[in-house]
Amino acid sequence: MNTKIFVNLPVSDLKKTMAFFSALGYTFNPQFTDKNAACMVISEDIYAMLLVKDFFKTFITRDITDTSKTVEVILSLTADSRAEVDALMLKAERAGAVLTETRDHGWMYQRGFTDLDGHYWEVGYMDMSAIPADLGSAT
Repeated sequence: MNTKIFVNLPVSDLKKTMAFFSALGYTFNPQFTDKNAACMVISEDIYAMLLVKDFFKTFITRDITDTSKTVEVILSLTADSRAEVDALMLKAERAGAVLTETRDHGWMYQRGFTDLDGHYWEVGYMDMSAIPADLGSAT
């Protein structure tokens, strides 16, 4: 069995958050979606559990990160091409995301955005045939 990951994220408005990610092309598993949570399908083995903040708090003993002041994590996804990265960023911007600076290293192309709740997502494409030979060498 493949290991699956369920990333749990607190959200302020579940319906708005679901509409945002639906606009990016993601779907939701209705088996794990209700008034408190939505299970966003990222891939066959990757899911984001979008949890209303009060419900999220039932799983933790510390405070929820204030994403207007700090970044709690970078959620990084891959794409099959630069064009796919750009297309997703356009959808995100149209849906209300704030885009971050593009980073182009030639062989690796990355763009990011913050979603409606301030969670930082990064999408990148890597041309594996163009990785520099000395990338992993220690200096």
